[in-house]
Amino acid sequence: MTRSLTIAAALAALAAPAYSDGDAAAGENEFRKCKSCHEIATADETLVRGGKTGPNLYGVVGRTAGTVEGFNYGDDLVRAGEAGLVWDEAQLAAYMEDPRAFLRDYLGDNSARSRMTFRLRKGSEDVAAYLATVGDE
Repeated sequence: MTRSLTIAAALAALAAPAYSDGDAAAGENEFRKCKSCHEIATADETLVRGGKTGPNLYGVVGRTAGTVEGFNYGDDLVRAGEAGLVWDEAQLAAYMEDPRAFLRDYLGDNSARSRMTFRLRKGSEDVAAYLATVGDE
């Protein structure tokens, strides 16, 4: 019986989606650093008023990189999306820490660049956890 429960627990853990160790409540507060360039809005409602320099981050977790319609992304971020980059919490947190290094690593191209020059030195896992809460289920 114990063996069956152990196996069932292991299978449930493997089937669960992978999330970062971030704190969404802390990330909501930390997002204030991001809103000078990014907003979070649905078609009907603005959840966080912010700038238009960066794309709208509503529903970013689960979205293919570089695909918000009407936003002019950098070529390398679009290329990463075309290569299969779909944002999850861990990848988004790594990108926020150092966008250029993330793209260079993801694409295997030491000349890759990101238009996002801001680096979130700490708290990126919290912001990623927060962003995972603002989107369609």
